Amino acid sequence: MIENRELSMDDYLAMLRRRLKVILLPALLAPVAGYLISYAFPPRYTSQSTILVEAQKVPEGYVKPAITDDVLLRIATIQQKVVSRSRLKAMVERLNLAKHGNVDDVITEISQNLSVEPLSSDMTAAATASEKKAKKQPGQTTNTNPVPGFTVSYTADNAKDAQQICSQLTSMMLEENFNMRQEVARDTTTFLKGQLDQAKQDLDNQDAKLADFKKQYLGQLPGDEDSNLRILTSLNAQLEANTQTLNRAQQDRAYAESVLTQQLATWKASQSSTDPQTLQKQLASLESQLITLQARYTDDHPDVVKTKNDIAEVKRRLNELNSAPAQGPDANAKGNVTEPPEIRQLRLQIHQYEEVIAQAERDQKRAQGQISVFQGRIATSPNVEEQYKQLTRDYDTAEKIYNTLLSQKSQSEVQTEMEQQQKGEQMRLMVPAGLPQDPTFPNRWLLAGGGLGAGLAVGFGLALWLELRDKSIRTEQDVLAVLELPMLASVPWVGIDAVEKNGGGHWYGRKVSGEEKKETAEV
Repeated sequence: MIENRELSMDDYLAMLRRRLKVILLPALLAPVAGYLISYAFPPRYTSQSTILVEAQKVPEGYVKPAITDDVLLRIATIQQKVVSRSRLKAMVERLNLAKHGNVDDVITEISQNLSVEPLSSDMTAAATASEKKAKKQPGQTTNTNPVPGFTVSYTADNAKDAQQICSQLTSMMLEENFNMRQEVARDTTTFLKGQLDQAKQDLDNQDAKLADFKKQYLGQLPGDEDSNLRILTSLNAQLEANTQTLNRAQQDRAYAESVLTQQLATWKASQSSTDPQTLQKQLASLESQLITLQARYTDDHPDVVKTKNDIAEVKRRLNELNSAPAQGPDANAKGNVTEPPEIRQLRLQIHQYEEVIAQAERDQKRAQGQISVFQGRIATSPNVEEQYKQLTRDYDTAEKIYNTLLSQKSQSEVQTEMEQQQKGEQMRLMVPAGLPQDPTFPNRWLLAGGGLGAGLAVGFGLALWLELRDKSIRTEQDVLAVLELPMLASVPWVGIDAVEKNGGGHWYGRKVSGEEKKETAEV
């Protein structure tokens, strides 16, 4: 290829015509070689089963599912459990797969040749995209079933072994899913039951503490403060009334005692003396006392009435003395035996006053004690209220936890029952593992197509390499590019194969016409 010149489309076509054999030869031989090479690889057969993931039959608004994790994550978990050594070892021994090899090697081969792929559809992809674009609302749960199912594929050297192992692995995955869902539901119920028992015990303890506190501080609780204030006000009023009653009774008793003292003195004087002059003096004293009492009280007052009676008695005694002077001292001795009714009445009144005073003092002490109690309750109310709030806060927290756990336990029991009746999310075998008729590897036509592509690439590469090494001058442009001088004249190649040797039917850069070919042939 001549450097330092721009190639046109005609130049490229000329190159293609010149190197067509170099390109076609690898392109024809490579597919045949690839097809023949495919027979050198041992055939591999793939058996495939399809499992459908069905949503739970009970609406989630009534019963929430026991397992809410992503289906793809759960499928990966199930796959890891199924390919565990203990599970695969039991399957290998059951199917007698380790005939001429080691059990561990067979287990490793099964793990490597197992493939689990989720199914996807256009509707599922659209729903997933819309969920990603939509904003999640508070309390809204995401869709836990983004795929309608998944496929289980297993590749083996034998078609029958591939089908058998794929069928066993599919059954193990279905069984593992069923057991896992029931185990999760049972474990959840058992765990919540234990937590509920502990919460109930805590609630009972808080209830007992609250009851003991109420018994200990009865009447001092926050709700009793207003009642205590009203009772304290009433007790203060009662104490004031008792004090007034006590003072009035003490005054009345003092007055009655003074009156009794005067009456006793008068009576004793009247009993001890029969001298008319003494009686006259006593009469004058009583009349003076009557005048004083009449100035303070009305005529109906007991003291006024008594004084009048005393005056009448003294007058009566004077009349008796004046009418019967000969009576001796025996009559006076007989009169001294009993006190007058007025004195006895005064003594009874004094005794009644003393009882009223004693009762008033008792009521006063009782009221003062009750006032001290209620004042102490009111004084300790802030501290009691703080402790009571702490206890009630702990009790409310324990009660809330208990009610929450009770609701969750009831829901978990319903979920367990739903899983046992297989009303929850289920994985069902939609397409069982089939017996493969053709090997999935090697794909001979694919290898042949790859060989064709590789042959074309080799052919074009070889043609390009040959063109780059070819320094032949074929056209006028090649001359100008090599010599870098203007061309003055050109001599045509004389011969029948001149056009063919020129490669492309050009005479030094121009198209050869039919007449020129004819003239050349004649020459």
